[in-house]
Amino acid sequence: MSYQNQSALVIGAGISGFAAAKYLAAAGARVTLSDAKEEADAEKDAVTQKHIEALRTQGISCVFGAQREELIEGTDLIVLSPAVPERIPLVQAARARGIRVTTEVELAGEIAHAPIYAVTGTNGKTTTTTLLGELLCAHFPAVGIGGNIGVPLIDVAQEIPADGAIAAEISSYQMEATTHFHPAVAAELNVTPDHIVRHGSMEVYQAMKEKLFAAQTAEDFLVLNCDDPHTRGMAERARGKVCFFSRREELAEGAAVRADGMIVIRWDGEEHVLISARELGIPGGHNVENALAAAAVAFFAGVTPAEMRPVLRAFKGVEHRIEFVRTLDGVSYYNDSKATNTDSAIKALEAFDGHMILIAGGDDKLTDLTEFMELVHARVDELILVGDAAERFGAAALDAGIAPEHIHRAGYLMEKAVQTARELAAPPQTVLLSPACASFDMYGGYEERGRDFKRIVNEL
Repeated sequence: MSYQNQSALVIGAGISGFAAAKYLAAAGARVTLSDAKEEADAEKDAVTQKHIEALRTQGISCVFGAQREELIEGTDLIVLSPAVPERIPLVQAARARGIRVTTEVELAGEIAHAPIYAVTGTNGKTTTTTLLGELLCAHFPAVGIGGNIGVPLIDVAQEIPADGAIAAEISSYQMEATTHFHPAVAAELNVTPDHIVRHGSMEVYQAMKEKLFAAQTAEDFLVLNCDDPHTRGMAERARGKVCFFSRREELAEGAAVRADGMIVIRWDGEEHVLISARELGIPGGHNVENALAAAAVAFFAGVTPAEMRPVLRAFKGVEHRIEFVRTLDGVSYYNDSKATNTDSAIKALEAFDGHMILIAGGDDKLTDLTEFMELVHARVDELILVGDAAERFGAAALDAGIAPEHIHRAGYLMEKAVQTARELAAPPQTVLLSPACASFDMYGGYEERGRDFKRIVNEL
């Protein structure tokens, strides 16, 4: 699609918006970037300030503050950043005028030379996408990893040639205004309650996830988690060939764990043996699921079992996801800051054998805590709570039968939480930061929270 001499409005001053604005300007469009923040607030972040300066050098107009309807006068195209919901008045006014509204991800799909292999899910998508990228590297001469993983997909789409491959992590936010994004292989890992405040209901949230494969054709592949009822049911609405994966059921066709513990892919009447689940370089049952999904996507991309085996053994996971930090006085410390919801924290707790000192809490998403606290009661010796969620989490812990003397509060101080854990812990216990919450009450993101935790632990 040509954007020469078109007028484009990019809404949202984040990395996705910056990348879309730069691409459109290079493609010949007249580009304006708008953000509802005041410019002084936006430029408090040094990285954002540098991006704004670079955009203006490229001739892109940057407008901050109130987003009035005059902004869309004469506009041919609007590109939404993931943080910007479709429901804002400016977008609704644009749709009423028939102006095309799209996303950076969709633009990336339009211009990509290489096939895109996309992964979504409430939990596990960063680990799965990263592992998928490593698997693709074993087969393709050039591989890019982008999307919700910190690198704009549109940047990757421009860089990777036709004989390469692109691994894309896709969030529900990125799919809201997307209509024809078309991955050659799409994977749906799981769907559990999350982002309900943004989407309004679990049904809408799942619908956003399903948009990942809505534009596929009969020539494409859809990889689905057979163990999750939400993703299993997606097969009824699939347009491409469906491949299930399961760590609980030995599938006649699909990716699964055999009775003897071997990971296999069964397809078109053949069984392809990979490695034993015990050989995986990443711990926990949930990571078996992630490996099954990544291997299935890679298989349909053309990666051979022989190419996959050494990668599956060597891959050690991603930062902030059950990341080993250090052992001190016989006690191991793990950073699982990426567990921003209860389902993800449950998976982390299940990866260990109990005797945990758990640091949890943060910016509360107000999801149900029943199942999470039942597992905390069963596996956690001491619970240390931080942030806005501490009061509600503490009450839920008491309701689950956890004794008050095993519930500790550290306010908004990670240093106090870690020091409390140090004072309480003794072998064979493990200290785990797995917050089951977002981080924005104390930090700018889960990455900042995880790195702060690691700094404090390493300074003990």
